[in-house]
Amino acid sequence: MDKENLKQLLGQFKDGHTDLDTVLAKLKTLPFDNLEFAKIDNHRCLRTGFPEVIYCAGKTVSQVVGIVKTMSQNHTNIMGTRVSPDMFARIQLEIEDCRYHEAAQIVLFYPRPIEKVGQIAVVCAGTSDIPVAEEACITAETMGNEVSRHYDVGVAGLHRLLASCEEIYKANVVIVIAGMEGALASVVGGLVAVPVIGVPTSIGYGASFGGIAALLSMLNSCASGVSVVNIDNGFGAGCQASLINKLAVKGLRT
Repeated sequence: MDKENLKQLLGQFKDGHTDLDTVLAKLKTLPFDNLEFAKIDNHRCLRTGFPEVIYCAGKTVSQVVGIVKTMSQNHTNIMGTRVSPDMFARIQLEIEDCRYHEAAQIVLFYPRPIEKVGQIAVVCAGTSDIPVAEEACITAETMGNEVSRHYDVGVAGLHRLLASCEEIYKANVVIVIAGMEGALASVVGGLVAVPVIGVPTSIGYGASFGGIAALLSMLNSCASGVSVVNIDNGFGAGCQASLINKLAVKGLRT
Protein backbone atom coordinates (compact mmCIF):
# COMPACT_ATOMS: atom_id res chain seq x y z
CA MET A 1 0.00 0.00 0.00
CA ASP A 2 1.45 3.36 -1.03
CA LYS A 3 1.02 6.63 0.86
CA GLU A 4 -1.84 7.86 -1.30
CA ASN A 5 -3.83 4.64 -0.82
CA LEU A 6 -3.22 4.77 2.91
CA LYS A 7 -4.32 8.42 3.09
CA GLN A 8 -7.42 7.57 1.09
CA LEU A 9 -8.28 4.66 3.40
CA LEU A 10 -7.84 6.77 6.55
CA GLY A 11 -9.81 9.61 4.96
CA GLN A 12 -12.70 7.25 4.20
CA PHE A 13 -12.70 6.14 7.84
CA LYS A 14 -12.58 9.74 9.06
CA ASP A 15 -15.55 10.67 6.83
CA GLY A 16 -17.53 7.63 7.97
CA HIS A 17 -17.46 5.86 4.60
CA THR A 18 -15.42 2.91 5.92
CA ASP A 19 -15.80 1.11 9.24
CA LEU A 20 -13.00 0.35 11.69
CA ASP A 21 -13.01 -3.39 10.98
CA THR A 22 -12.33 -2.75 7.28
CA VAL A 23 -9.46 -0.41 8.12
CA LEU A 24 -7.95 -2.92 10.56
CA ALA A 25 -8.26 -5.72 8.00
CA LYS A 26 -6.33 -3.62 5.49
CA LEU A 27 -3.67 -2.57 7.98
CA LYS A 28 -3.24 -6.13 9.20
CA THR A 29 -1.49 -7.15 5.98
CA LEU A 30 0.72 -4.05 5.78
CA PRO A 31 3.93 -5.60 7.19
CA PHE A 32 4.01 -8.40 4.60
CA ASP A 33 1.92 -11.01 2.82
CA ASN A 34 3.20 -14.55 3.32
CA LEU A 35 2.79 -16.66 0.17
CA GLU A 36 5.09 -19.39 1.57
CA PHE A 37 7.42 -19.13 -1.46
CA ALA A 38 7.60 -15.33 -1.07
CA LYS A 39 7.01 -12.73 1.62
CA ILE A 40 5.78 -9.56 -0.05
CA ASP A 41 7.03 -6.40 1.67
CA ASN A 42 3.94 -4.18 1.76
CA HIS A 43 5.79 -1.51 3.74
CA ARG A 44 8.38 -1.00 0.98
CA CYS A 45 6.42 1.74 -0.77
CA LEU A 46 5.74 3.61 2.48
CA ARG A 47 9.45 3.55 3.33
CA THR A 48 11.03 4.21 -0.06
CA GLY A 49 8.25 5.61 -2.25
CA PHE A 50 8.18 2.68 -4.68
CA PRO A 51 6.74 -0.85 -4.36
CA GLU A 52 8.91 -3.94 -4.13
CA VAL A 53 10.33 -4.92 -7.53
CA ILE A 54 10.06 -8.55 -8.67
CA TYR A 55 13.27 -10.16 -9.91
CA CYS A 56 11.74 -12.77 -12.22
CA ALA A 57 14.79 -14.77 -13.33
CA GLY A 58 14.83 -18.05 -11.43
CA LYS A 59 11.14 -17.83 -10.49
CA THR A 60 8.42 -19.93 -12.06
CA VAL A 61 5.59 -18.27 -13.97
CA SER A 62 3.11 -19.32 -11.28
CA GLN A 63 5.28 -17.72 -8.60
CA VAL A 64 5.54 -14.45 -10.52
CA VAL A 65 1.79 -14.41 -11.20
CA GLY A 66 1.01 -15.14 -7.55
CA ILE A 67 3.24 -12.30 -6.35
CA VAL A 68 1.84 -9.82 -8.89
CA LYS A 69 -1.80 -10.63 -8.16
CA THR A 70 -1.22 -10.22 -4.43
CA MET A 71 0.65 -6.93 -4.92
CA SER A 72 -2.08 -5.64 -7.23
CA GLN A 73 -4.44 -5.38 -4.28
CA ASN A 74 -2.40 -2.34 -3.19
CA HIS A 75 -0.33 -1.22 -6.18
CA THR A 76 -0.25 -0.39 -9.87
CA ASN A 77 2.91 -0.03 -12.02
CA ILE A 78 4.38 -3.18 -10.51
CA MET A 79 7.77 -3.85 -12.06
CA GLY A 80 9.15 -7.27 -12.98
CA THR A 81 12.79 -7.42 -14.13
CA ARG A 82 14.82 -9.94 -16.13
CA VAL A 83 11.77 -11.38 -17.90
CA SER A 84 12.56 -13.37 -21.04
CA PRO A 85 10.18 -13.12 -24.04
CA ASP A 86 9.11 -16.73 -23.43
CA MET A 87 8.31 -16.06 -19.77
CA PHE A 88 6.37 -12.93 -20.70
CA ALA A 89 4.26 -14.85 -23.23
CA ARG A 90 3.25 -17.28 -20.49
CA ILE A 91 2.68 -14.57 -17.89
CA GLN A 92 0.45 -12.62 -20.27
CA LEU A 93 -1.91 -15.59 -20.45
CA GLU A 94 -2.60 -15.05 -16.73
CA ILE A 95 -2.34 -11.24 -16.49
CA GLU A 96 -3.45 -9.30 -19.55
CA ASP A 97 -3.00 -5.81 -18.07
CA CYS A 98 0.74 -5.55 -18.55
CA ARG A 99 3.31 -3.99 -20.85
CA TYR A 100 6.56 -5.63 -21.96
CA HIS A 101 9.75 -3.70 -22.73
CA GLU A 102 11.65 -6.37 -24.61
CA ALA A 103 15.04 -4.65 -24.85
CA ALA A 104 15.03 -3.99 -21.09
CA GLN A 105 13.39 -7.36 -20.30
CA ILE A 106 11.07 -5.51 -17.93
CA VAL A 107 7.32 -6.03 -17.50
CA LEU A 108 5.08 -3.36 -16.00
CA PHE A 109 1.98 -4.91 -14.49
CA TYR A 110 -1.13 -2.74 -14.34
CA PRO A 111 0.69 0.21 -15.97
CA ARG A 112 -0.82 3.62 -15.29
CA PRO A 113 0.24 7.19 -16.16
CA ILE A 114 3.10 8.45 -13.97
CA GLU A 115 4.02 12.05 -13.23
CA LYS A 116 7.67 12.53 -14.17
CA VAL A 117 10.02 15.13 -12.71
CA GLY A 118 13.61 16.29 -13.11
CA GLN A 119 15.98 14.92 -15.69
CA ILE A 120 18.23 11.86 -15.90
CA ALA A 121 20.54 11.39 -18.88
CA VAL A 122 21.44 7.85 -19.94
CA VAL A 123 24.61 7.76 -22.04
CA CYS A 124 25.34 4.46 -23.78
CA ALA A 125 28.65 3.59 -25.45
CA GLY A 126 27.56 1.12 -28.12
CA THR A 127 24.45 -0.41 -29.65
CA SER A 128 25.25 -3.74 -28.00
CA ASP A 129 24.98 -2.02 -24.60
CA ILE A 130 21.42 -0.84 -25.24
CA PRO A 131 19.65 -3.68 -23.33
CA VAL A 132 21.40 -2.62 -20.11
CA ALA A 133 20.74 1.04 -20.90
CA GLU A 134 17.07 0.35 -21.50
CA GLU A 135 16.82 -1.48 -18.17
CA ALA A 136 18.12 1.70 -16.53
CA CYS A 137 15.81 3.94 -18.55
CA ILE A 138 12.60 1.99 -17.97
CA THR A 139 13.41 1.65 -14.27
CA ALA A 140 13.98 5.38 -13.89
CA GLU A 141 10.90 6.31 -15.92
CA THR A 142 8.68 3.96 -13.94
CA MET A 143 9.96 5.56 -10.74
CA GLY A 144 8.78 8.96 -11.97
CA ASN A 145 11.78 10.54 -13.69
CA GLU A 146 12.21 12.21 -17.06
CA VAL A 147 14.90 10.37 -19.03
CA SER A 148 16.90 11.42 -22.10
CA ARG A 149 18.66 8.72 -24.12
CA HIS A 150 22.03 9.19 -25.83
CA TYR A 151 23.05 5.95 -27.54
CA ASP A 152 26.12 4.84 -29.50
CA VAL A 153 28.35 7.68 -28.32
CA GLY A 154 31.41 5.69 -27.24
CA VAL A 155 34.94 7.04 -26.91
CA ALA A 156 36.03 5.77 -30.33
CA GLY A 157 34.14 8.73 -31.80
CA LEU A 158 34.02 11.50 -29.20
CA HIS A 159 32.36 13.95 -31.60
CA ARG A 160 29.17 11.87 -31.23
CA LEU A 161 29.18 12.41 -27.46
CA LEU A 162 29.98 16.12 -27.73
CA ALA A 163 27.01 16.57 -30.06
CA SER A 164 24.74 15.41 -27.20
CA CYS A 165 26.29 17.53 -24.45
CA GLU A 166 23.73 20.34 -24.59
CA GLU A 167 20.99 17.90 -23.58
CA ILE A 168 23.17 15.96 -21.14
CA TYR A 169 24.00 19.21 -19.28
CA LYS A 170 20.31 19.57 -18.36
CA ALA A 171 20.36 16.37 -16.27
CA ASN A 172 20.60 16.20 -12.48
CA VAL A 173 22.44 12.88 -12.76
CA VAL A 174 24.00 10.91 -15.62
CA ILE A 175 24.06 7.13 -16.05
CA VAL A 176 26.91 5.92 -18.28
CA ILE A 177 26.66 2.43 -19.79
CA ALA A 178 29.80 0.96 -21.37
CA GLY A 179 31.50 -2.35 -22.01
CA MET A 180 34.91 -3.04 -23.57
CA GLU A 181 37.35 -0.88 -21.53
CA GLY A 182 34.59 1.24 -19.94
CA ALA A 183 36.37 4.55 -20.55
CA LEU A 184 33.20 6.48 -21.30
CA ALA A 185 32.38 6.95 -17.61
CA SER A 186 35.62 8.88 -17.03
CA VAL A 187 35.07 11.02 -20.10
CA VAL A 188 31.52 11.97 -19.06
CA GLY A 189 32.68 12.49 -15.48
CA GLY A 190 35.09 15.12 -16.76
CA LEU A 191 32.36 16.95 -18.70
CA VAL A 192 29.49 17.36 -16.24
CA ALA A 193 28.98 18.94 -12.82
CA VAL A 194 26.53 16.32 -11.54
CA PRO A 195 26.88 12.76 -10.18
CA VAL A 196 27.79 10.10 -12.74
CA ILE A 197 26.78 6.47 -12.26
CA GLY A 198 28.89 4.04 -14.24
CA VAL A 199 27.40 0.72 -15.38
CA PRO A 200 29.99 -1.69 -16.79
CA THR A 201 28.55 -4.22 -19.20
CA SER A 202 29.65 -7.72 -20.14
CA ILE A 203 29.97 -6.65 -23.79
CA GLY A 204 33.48 -7.00 -25.23
CA TYR A 205 36.12 -9.33 -26.60
CA GLY A 206 37.95 -11.98 -24.60
CA ALA A 207 40.25 -9.75 -22.55
CA SER A 208 37.27 -7.76 -21.27
CA PHE A 209 36.61 -10.79 -19.02
CA GLY A 210 32.82 -10.53 -19.16
CA GLY A 211 32.77 -6.94 -17.92
CA ILE A 212 35.54 -7.15 -15.32
CA ALA A 213 37.79 -4.85 -17.40
CA ALA A 214 35.08 -2.19 -17.67
CA LEU A 215 34.24 -2.56 -13.97
CA LEU A 216 37.86 -2.02 -12.88
CA SER A 217 38.27 0.88 -15.30
CA MET A 218 35.22 2.65 -13.88
CA LEU A 219 36.25 1.95 -10.29
CA ASN A 220 39.65 3.48 -11.07
CA SER A 221 38.16 6.46 -12.87
CA CYS A 222 40.39 9.55 -12.89
CA ALA A 223 37.26 11.74 -12.96
CA SER A 224 35.85 12.63 -9.55
CA GLY A 225 32.14 12.18 -8.90
CA VAL A 226 31.86 8.77 -10.61
CA SER A 227 30.21 5.94 -8.70
CA VAL A 228 29.84 2.41 -10.07
CA VAL A 229 27.21 -0.32 -9.85
CA ASN A 230 27.66 -3.99 -10.70
CA ILE A 231 28.16 -5.43 -14.18
CA ASP A 232 25.00 -5.21 -16.34
CA ASN A 233 23.07 -3.71 -13.41
CA GLY A 234 20.97 -1.18 -15.28
CA PHE A 235 18.19 -1.62 -12.74
CA GLY A 236 20.43 -0.63 -9.84
CA ALA A 237 21.69 2.42 -11.71
CA GLY A 238 18.14 3.50 -12.51
CA CYS A 239 17.16 3.24 -8.84
CA GLN A 240 20.20 5.20 -7.65
CA ALA A 241 19.71 7.88 -10.30
CA SER A 242 16.06 8.22 -9.30
CA LEU A 243 17.00 8.90 -5.68
CA ILE A 244 19.55 11.54 -6.71
CA ASN A 245 17.19 13.20 -9.19
CA LYS A 246 14.32 13.36 -6.69
CA LEU A 247 16.62 14.96 -4.10
CA ALA A 248 17.75 17.52 -6.67
CA VAL A 249 14.15 18.36 -7.62
CA LYS A 250 13.19 18.62 -3.95
CA GLY A 251 16.11 20.97 -3.33
CA LEU A 252 15.08 23.21 -6.22
CA ARG A 253 11.51 23.45 -4.89
CA THR A 254 12.46 24.38 -1.31
